[in-house]
Amino acid sequence: MDIVKYGSPVLKKPATPVGEVTPELRALAREMLDAMYAADGVGLAAEQVGRTESLCVIDVPPDAQGRDAPLNAGVKMPMILFNPVVSAPEGTQRGSEGCLSFPGISAQVTRARSVTVDWTGEDGKHYSARVHGLLARAVQHETDHLAGVVFVERASPTQQLLLKGKLARLRREGAKAAEASAT
Repeated sequence: MDIVKYGSPVLKKPATPVGEVTPELRALAREMLDAMYAADGVGLAAEQVGRTESLCVIDVPPDAQGRDAPLNAGVKMPMILFNPVVSAPEGTQRGSEGCLSFPGISAQVTRARSVTVDWTGEDGKHYSARVHGLLARAVQHETDHLAGVVFVERASPTQQLLLKGKLARLRREGAKAAEASAT
């Protein structure tokens, strides 16, 4: 499974809600986890593999969560989230963020420190969790993808200006790759 790069039009498409979690969608989620692990990522949205279902996968190991690990202890990893909705943001955190669709690019992004996320699991049941720190950042990052928003759009205008050349190059490469895979 290939991860699409910035410049591919699918990254800007809002996700389509999932009506029923089918065996095919469960298989897609498992393939996405494999692709995410192979790329050393902590999250991956369906748009990043050329799909538009409202689906993302996240796996933030406890040792990467630092002091927030005890707060997130009740959240089972990996998370497979169909139709995730983020609400109740509290506090702020600012930190370096990257993305598997933006290789070699990172930017300082401000996000909520804690959020509530509601989703449908791969078993078709509804779940809700309050998440904090890096896990909250990952949830917000991946749900942004499902809305057609990429992380560099959350960076400051100064950060965006500093990344302008790298983004232009990556956009051209991603658009070429998208065209080539479409033919």
